[in-house]
Amino acid sequence: MIRSNTTLAILIVLISMLFWIYLRYKTRIVSRYLRPLAIFVIVSLVTAGGGIVSAQIAPNPAPLNNITSLPPVTPGDPTPGKPPLLTAVAQPSNLGEFVDDQKALLKLGKALFWDMQLGSDGIQSCASCHFHAGADNRSKNQISPGVLASLKDRTFQVGGGANYQLTAADFPFHKLADPNNRNSRVIYDTNDVASSQGVFNSVLNKVVPGQAVDSTTSKPDPDGFQVNGINVRRVAPRNTPTVINAIFNKLQFWDGRAKETFNGVNPKGATDLSARVYKATKPKQLTAVSVSLNNSSLASLVTGPLLSPFETSADGRTLPQVGAKFLRKKGQKIKSLRPLGKQLVHKQDSVLGSDSRFPRPGLKIASYDQLIRKAFKKEWWKSKSIIQVDSNGTPTILPKNDNGNESEEGQTLPANQFSLRDWNFSLFSGLAVQKYMSTLVSDKTPFDKFQAGNINALTAQEKSGLTVFVNNGANGGGSCNFCHTIPEFTTASVRRTAGVASTDSTDPLINNPTNGFFPNYGIRPASDDPGAGNSTKSLFKAPALRNIGLTAPYMHNGGMATLEQVVDFYNRGGGDDGGPGAPPLNLSNAKKADLVAFLKNGLTDQRVLLEQAPFDHPQLFIPNGHPGNQRSVTSSGNTNGTPTATDQLVEIPAVGRNGVPTPKPNFLGL
Repeated sequence: MIRSNTTLAILIVLISMLFWIYLRYKTRIVSRYLRPLAIFVIVSLVTAGGGIVSAQIAPNPAPLNNITSLPPVTPGDPTPGKPPLLTAVAQPSNLGEFVDDQKALLKLGKALFWDMQLGSDGIQSCASCHFHAGADNRSKNQISPGVLASLKDRTFQVGGGANYQLTAADFPFHKLADPNNRNSRVIYDTNDVASSQGVFNSVLNKVVPGQAVDSTTSKPDPDGFQVNGINVRRVAPRNTPTVINAIFNKLQFWDGRAKETFNGVNPKGATDLSARVYKATKPKQLTAVSVSLNNSSLASLVTGPLLSPFETSADGRTLPQVGAKFLRKKGQKIKSLRPLGKQLVHKQDSVLGSDSRFPRPGLKIASYDQLIRKAFKKEWWKSKSIIQVDSNGTPTILPKNDNGNESEEGQTLPANQFSLRDWNFSLFSGLAVQKYMSTLVSDKTPFDKFQAGNINALTAQEKSGLTVFVNNGANGGGSCNFCHTIPEFTTASVRRTAGVASTDSTDPLINNPTNGFFPNYGIRPASDDPGAGNSTKSLFKAPALRNIGLTAPYMHNGGMATLEQVVDFYNRGGGDDGGPGAPPLNLSNAKKADLVAFLKNGLTDQRVLLEQAPFDHPQLFIPNGHPGNQRSVTSSGNTNGTPTATDQLVEIPAVGRNGVPTPKPNFLGL
């Protein structure tokens, strides 16, 4: 930049001098030779100075220069020496068989993802655990005991009880006298997990159409989420990963149980041969059909948390019941739930702004039914037949009398009967939320700009950190790129795993590095959490790293609060699980600092940091623990069974496409 400014100043002075000479001595001879002389001077100065514009944004002649150890070629990696820029994953090849209007599908997906009415309690939404850079920065009542351990552990070791307020001093969960030496004295160790709070423990009585809160009975929590006999909100047994860039993952969840083939019903993909949705082959005829949509692991994922008794649901709820809650129509004398009816939507929301009712809550679109009708082909929602679920769970088709309406509207349905729209809610919600999450692509980080040609996009320290990231230990690096391979920053991406079978989590092709899953990598013993493996062999997906500076805590157990702790773990060769670990990297303090700088700054997209489109969102109220602490809470006064603690809700304000001027604090303000 200094060189550019100096060159420009000299150029201006010389041009001014030549122009003055021309004006002072207007002779034919001077005019004849002055013009080419001026052009020569200008061209020479620009060439010598490297170009006025290009000196500020110089092209990068060799992206990832100084890299000496890229990983070997994999089926999805045709050019490992020069990784391409991040590109979008293809949509399902047969999406047109289901969807009529992609714009309506996106609106439906964003509304459902943020809608608090989705949870059994009328509070929990998908976004409740994914509101901060696609992850969760809450720190009170965020501890789960080792409920996934082979011998279930209900003991809260961090803080001594549920509803504890975490502090920076609680991390890492495996403390060593010397963080660089895995053989040094262990100061502290726990199998607790830092994760995300969800619903209270309860069982479903019934879903009430048109009512945000399900009818439930509160039950004593079997996993210890209680304080003095009062239930507190349960905490999921694994750390919450970000949903931003999740579209690039071949499989979803830490254990890969959400498959890339969406069966329209649940996360199991092609492994569930019994999964069926219904299709209206004729107005009065429904046919149970199997569906298969490729490139759709996100749709598979969506169907899981909606029924999870740790995340959004009372135990025993089904997705047709969630559909009935939203979609029963006015002909049945039931008022529909308005999309986002409890939340404000910013008038400049990048997807929903034109439909905002601000300053009133919700959308102008009166019901989700309208969005489904517009987004999906009618054979998936329009029918006069009814689906009845018998006491043994078997569905039966009941033809109804023709009442003159286009569907079942006007008919009063008992709790065990569902319209076609109700029944196929798993299909609608899966594809719609997947569509929304596919827009959450963070591809404008400083690293991306560097890869695209701007060598000044990364600082000198961040460039040094990139070299450490990519090079292996023999070349003085950290070997990070082996598992977190550029540009997706994970070997578990669709592109990296092209051609690798992954339809069954028990298939050995899944449970190895070719699909981005790594065994026993040293965080916790397999007996604490086997992931996709078993009690002796834990297997977890390598997570992507973009915006990692915003998504603490880290690892599948959330046991590290800072990137410095993460780098220390890998630098000492892991081994926190008591296993042999890997050879130590022995990085210097300077190299560790450079690596952290690259991860923290070089991979942070400013649009994510400032919640700018497509990362803007509606208003949200999130539970943030309960008034009191791990020793005392107050009862909410509920009368539906076991007492539950009073909620402490925090508002996440609605944000429009232009984002916010000041970033929200990270986890524990770190």
